[in-house]
Amino acid sequence: MKTKMGDVFIGLFVILAIIILIIPFPSFVLDILLTINISLALIILFNALYAKEALNMSTFPTILLLTTLFRLALNASSTRLILRDGYAGNVVATFGSFVAGGNPVLGIVVFIIIIIIQFMVITKGSERVAEVAARFTLDAMPGKQMAIDADLNSGLIDEQQARERRQKIQDEAAFYGAMDGASKFVKGDAIAGILITFVNIIGGLVLGITGWGGSTPISPSEALQKYTLLTIGDGLVSQIPALLISMATGILITKVSKESELSIDLKEQLFSIPKVLYLAGGVLIFLGITTPLDTIIFCTTGILMIFSAYRMDQNLKLHSIEEEISTEDVQAEEIRKPENVVSLLQVDPIELEFGYGIIPLADVNQGGDLLDRVVMIRRQLALELGTIVPIIRLRDNIQLSPNQYIIKIKGVEVARGEILFDHYMAMNPGYVEEEIDGIDTTEPAFGLPALWISETQREQAEALGYTVVDPPSIIATHLTEVIKKHLDELLSRQDVQTLINNVKENHPTLIDELVPKILTVGEIQKVLANLLREGISIRDLVTIFETLADYGTTVRDTDLLTEYVRQALGRAISSKVFHQEQNNVLTLDPELEQLIMDSVQHTEQGSYLALDPQISQQIFESLTQKMNKMMGMGQQPIVLTSPIVRVYFKRLTETVAPDLIVLSYNEVEPTVEVQSAGMVNIV
Repeated sequence: MKTKMGDVFIGLFVILAIIILIIPFPSFVLDILLTINISLALIILFNALYAKEALNMSTFPTILLLTTLFRLALNASSTRLILRDGYAGNVVATFGSFVAGGNPVLGIVVFIIIIIIQFMVITKGSERVAEVAARFTLDAMPGKQMAIDADLNSGLIDEQQARERRQKIQDEAAFYGAMDGASKFVKGDAIAGILITFVNIIGGLVLGITGWGGSTPISPSEALQKYTLLTIGDGLVSQIPALLISMATGILITKVSKESELSIDLKEQLFSIPKVLYLAGGVLIFLGITTPLDTIIFCTTGILMIFSAYRMDQNLKLHSIEEEISTEDVQAEEIRKPENVVSLLQVDPIELEFGYGIIPLADVNQGGDLLDRVVMIRRQLALELGTIVPIIRLRDNIQLSPNQYIIKIKGVEVARGEILFDHYMAMNPGYVEEEIDGIDTTEPAFGLPALWISETQREQAEALGYTVVDPPSIIATHLTEVIKKHLDELLSRQDVQTLINNVKENHPTLIDELVPKILTVGEIQKVLANLLREGISIRDLVTIFETLADYGTTVRDTDLLTEYVRQALGRAISSKVFHQEQNNVLTLDPELEQLIMDSVQHTEQGSYLALDPQISQQIFESLTQKMNKMMGMGQQPIVLTSPIVRVYFKRLTETVAPDLIVLSYNEVEPTVEVQSAGMVNIV
């Protein structure tokens, strides 16, 4: 693998800082390095100034560390030259003589002022802002993530945008957390600059007066003049870049706008209201006339402000007229051009429409949590059944009664319900003897009898043993059950391709063998839809795909492939259906099974069952009788058949018993004990 030049440069930069600390450099080399240091500080400052948001410089904490290390290394190198040679290059000498005016006292004052500005004002403020920003960013993370989930669930954003926003939240938390610590570098740098300056002055005086190290002794006044100016020059040439980077730190962590540049924001926020400039100009003119202040300067500045306010006022009026004309032109153009109907053709896979009385349940600002519950539905079904649930669109519908809601699948209503606001639904689980007063109703998800009770009755109902649920839970449960019943038709080829890609990350050999050499995405979709139609989880996709790869080379019938997959998933199916040590089931009369097998017709489009209607009716009557007997005993009806008959018997009974569980003998784990509680036959 080739090493990137940027990585090499960063490594050399860090090593250079260490080398500068150890090895003495000539003064002309130090001049070059000091110039580079000033250049880097200017580049960092202007980048921070013109960055639209803080994350545009996400590497700033690392930059701060590297530049601080480099600057302190230059400080050490210049100190070595000052104390050894009494000269540290042109840059240090120029800053000491030119900026300080050749006056040690003036130089010390300027240096102290710069240190105070950097340490007490900019660094202190930046440190506090970074600390608060880090704390609030971390505290706001859960709320921001919930807002993203709500936008995703309502269809305002797609999965890709949601991932990008979540990543941005994580990046912000990491950035502000790092800046909270990195701001300490600036503070430490300022303290180190002060200490180095005093060490240089004292060391220079001692060396200059005593002549230690081979130098010629000079008078105390000459030593003070010479070494103080050099030290001040060294301090200034170091602290000015440090001041620039401190300003960059403050600018970066105080950035709020994410839509425009800082110059645009300042212009709009400070100089966009003519009234403000009128007042400011008037105050300046008043002060210039009525006080001993310089009349010319104050009055001229005030007149310029008033003139600027007048021009701004005229421009705003002109812009308002142009905007009004432009809006009218756009509206007229929209009326004239043919309607774009493409956007009207899209059908949402799942819709939940509700009357205006239910809006508070979906409005986060009013304390509603229906959006959060809808998000949890998608997660719950993904964990329970292993499938991708499409985005659930929530919208209000004024044509519905206030407390009514409807559920649509692919634009068609499939279920509806009605809630009683500020009430709770109480359901008798079957063992509660004492009744409670309430309004009779029916639980919409399972059709169970229930009561609407008030808030004051809730504790009493729970104490008696009633199952009490609130309106959002009623809607969420109903929506969940409706989605479960229609998951097979909601599973698209694109969803299947996503599932295939997910498996391919860890099992590339399996997918390369299966798709498209053995089966197409459409054929796999039909198998998965068959499983979901009967509530079988498809989370174990590896087992499903392995089975399809084994049998897909010889079997093309997707219904038969589904049966093979069900047998491979026998352990999961048995654990879901059988919960007791001994389980009662219904079986089929062998003669009935043979009759069903003989009635199966095979065509190029697939196989179907062709039974005489009278025989079908007799089967239904027998099945209904046996099911009622089992339900009367408090047991769930389960039918066991031979593997080849299972799928056809399930299709036959879907119209009269859609929730009936039909299993084949091969799907029952050997450890599960079953006992026949009845036999379905032809009456």
